[in-house]
Amino acid sequence: MSQPATTSQFQLLTQRRFAPFFWTQFLGAGNDNIFKFAFTVLATYHAAEWGGLQPALAGPVIGGLFILPFVLFSATSGQLADKYDRAAIARWVKNLEIAFMLVIAAGFIWKLPACLFIGVFLMGCHSTLFGPAKFAYLPQHLSDSELTGGNGLVEMGTFVAILLGTMLGGALVGLGADGPMYVALVSLVVAVLGRVAAGMIPASPAPVPDLKVNWNPVSETIANLKIANRNRAVFLSMIGISWLWFFGSIFLTSFTGFAKEVLSGNEQVVTLLLAVFSVGIGLGSVLCEKMSGHKIEIGLVPFGSIGMTLFAVDLYFASRGMKSGNLIGAAAFIQSGANWRIMADLFLLAMFAGFYSVPLYAMMQARTEKDYRARIIAANNILNALFMVVASLMAAAILKGGLSIPELFLTVAIMNAAVALFIYKLVPEFLMRFMVWMLIHTFYKLDKKGLANIPDEGACVVVCNHVSFVDALVIGGAVSRPVRFVMDHRIFKVPLLSFFFRTAGTVPIAPAKEDPEMLERAYDKIAAYLEAGEIVCIFPEGRITDNGEMYPFKKGIQRIVERTPVPVIPMALQGLWGSFFSRWGGTAMRYPRGFFSRVALQVGAPVAPALATPEALQEKVLALRGDWK
Repeated sequence: MSQPATTSQFQLLTQRRFAPFFWTQFLGAGNDNIFKFAFTVLATYHAAEWGGLQPALAGPVIGGLFILPFVLFSATSGQLADKYDRAAIARWVKNLEIAFMLVIAAGFIWKLPACLFIGVFLMGCHSTLFGPAKFAYLPQHLSDSELTGGNGLVEMGTFVAILLGTMLGGALVGLGADGPMYVALVSLVVAVLGRVAAGMIPASPAPVPDLKVNWNPVSETIANLKIANRNRAVFLSMIGISWLWFFGSIFLTSFTGFAKEVLSGNEQVVTLLLAVFSVGIGLGSVLCEKMSGHKIEIGLVPFGSIGMTLFAVDLYFASRGMKSGNLIGAAAFIQSGANWRIMADLFLLAMFAGFYSVPLYAMMQARTEKDYRARIIAANNILNALFMVVASLMAAAILKGGLSIPELFLTVAIMNAAVALFIYKLVPEFLMRFMVWMLIHTFYKLDKKGLANIPDEGACVVVCNHVSFVDALVIGGAVSRPVRFVMDHRIFKVPLLSFFFRTAGTVPIAPAKEDPEMLERAYDKIAAYLEAGEIVCIFPEGRITDNGEMYPFKKGIQRIVERTPVPVIPMALQGLWGSFFSRWGGTAMRYPRGFFSRVALQVGAPVAPALATPEALQEKVLALRGDWK
């Protein structure tokens, strides 16, 4: 049901396939935070009347109670989202939200903390039921090239809703004795508006309408995790997303205690910190589409994790040793230069979290089997919840053990670095794509034309001129699907670059007169890749040019397609001759042309295997390259 790709992610907000869904999610996230933040403020600053919790524990306890339903009911909600129309599920969930808000309203109006704690759990149930349908809806209605932008908009909208909901909840509860009543009324109105938006979501047919629901959450979750583990990158993306929720929940649930006990700030300062955090992650989320070039770019994930660690560490140094005093408001808070450093750390930490999360969500949606998508997302939600529960317990234990909130932030920053290194060791593709992304965005400014000629799925062979030592990295960074390269074994062994080539599943090859056994192994591996539906790229010249001109294409391409008949796609690199990594002047790495050199990748139309002769392909690649070497 996906539509033709839009040229800008913001165009999706004008289209019925996305806009009603976006506003349904936006209003739901906003309502969660109007209620939760108002209750957290009351439980932190007026603990005796609203629950009796220690102020530093109010945020973690309420946060933990909210995510408990994700552990209990995600497996069931994932099955429901694969069995029933996802638009119908959205409407049903929004009906429940209105009912839940009536319980919450009673708690606010008659000052019944028990009703509010129950309401936290019920709103957790609301989010649990909607979650799998929400993330499975996007790939059902968006093309792969729109997934990064669509996910970025949803994440941006969610955190803007969190910000506005938080600000509104804080403002309403600050109105005095009648504040809780206003919170109750506004929450009911927002719930009704969410139901109106859900009523306009287009039909989203279930992929498995005859699915038999397994009501045992434990066995169902284990089964879904096994399905996810069929694709190692998807499974470790789930772990990476869950870790982000662990990391983020530590900060979000600690803001009230951090503001009061470390920064000597009142409710206004809490709202300010949440605003800075929300704007940061929202900006990072929407920037992902531009930074990824309208494709799923997992190279942004390590980039994001590095920034998260660095700015979390600096937040510790910026906030340690502050002396508590009388509580101040936002106006007084921003007059201190030290507090600007804290706000900058929070903003940048959150922005890099956006770079980290959006590609992981997009990749999980794109690479998950369609019939199991909602259940895999449900399994991910369970992992998220478990990670957040552990985060809440860890935060409570650390704070009860005598450590300060800044020391808690430092602990999590160190843990983030360790977890990132562990994930990138298990799946080096993340780190490889990061290095490729850095190369393309540091040394070159890459123009790409004709990438639509590369199929979204299925086997094909790509042939290209060979200009520099980084040709494979440039091509691999431009094409959204994994590309298996075939290259001369000597280039394959180049220090540092060898890491990328091995990680990308590159096939080393040697001439028959030099190593006939390696040559045969290479052809067998190429055939295996193509039979598995992969993209294989070869450089038919067999060598990097040393004069800027193309050498004759060799006959290996004919042997490949005769054994495994698949389409052949010609492409040409332009502008790399004379760059730092070319052999201009005889030796590479001697004549750097400066940063951000303009280069291009031109992709031609597929050629049928029967017509894929070396001479015909060379003619097409030369035409694509033109005079720009």
